[in-house]
Amino acid sequence: MVSEGRGRLFRRKDGKYLIYLPKDLAEDSMFPFSGADSIFVKVSFKLGGKNLLIEKYVPPPEE
Repeated sequence: MVSEGRGRLFRRKDGKYLIYLPKDLAEDSMFPFSGADSIFVKVSFKLGGKNLLIEKYVPPPEE
């Protein structure tokens, strides 16, 4: 079981930022996000902190 790993935050040439997660971490059976190539996430942090919180985000249904 892999519950942590080293990743990377980097900026692309087009100005977008990406977070890379190691394959072993993302494919672990206990990893909280599974079954999709792409999902919406909510990213938050506390001012002055050094941690990011990444949560699955479910957009509201379109009317």
